Amino acid sequence: MPDPITLDIPHKLGRQGARDRIAGGIGKLADSIPGGNVEEHHWEGDTLFFTVTAMGQRIASKIEIEEDKVRATVDLPPFLALFADKIRDKLGREAPKLLK
Repeated sequence: MPDPITLDIPHKLGRQGARDRIAGGIGKLADSIPGGNVEEHHWEGDTLFFTVTAMGQRIASKIEIEEDKVRATVDLPPFLALFADKIRDKLGREAPKLLK
């Protein structure tokens, strides 16, 4: 099993502000994965767990919200791990936009 993609995204919104932005943009979370769609999601405290489907694959993901950053973890299945670098790059460019 390949290592998950982990990305820390700094913000200045505070924990609640970041949570509100992410909650309001759940539909955009899958945009970093071609053909991705958020199928299910739930909160446990300040951690959002969600599943993205893309190219017939299910991708377990989570976002942990902290006071000054969020940590996104995307656990790619082996087939999509081939695209890990491209997905990581796109996440790095697009994810901060959810927090603006």
